Amino acid sequence: MTEKEIQHNPKTREQFKKEKVKKSPKENKKVRVRLFPIWLRVIIVVFTLFISLILGVIIGYGVIGDGKPMDALKKSTWTHIIDLVNKK
Repeated sequence: MTEKEIQHNPKTREQFKKEKVKKSPKENKKVRVRLFPIWLRVIIVVFTLFISLILGVIIGYGVIGDGKPMDALKKSTWTHIIDLVNKK
């Protein structure tokens, strides 16, 4: 509606509601277009969790544990930690 039509034909809220109800349900439904598909969201979340885990291990071992940060990614470090936990 243009401004002139609104000024010449003022409608109440009830009239607008009646017009809205007259429309079919198909016209009222909005189609949602997702920017990222759900499968991509899941992959992004899993990847972010993996990166957070790696960074946490590096920071925990290197900064808090007084070791070299890149040693946290070596297999020998993890076998030593597992041996300490299992008391071998």
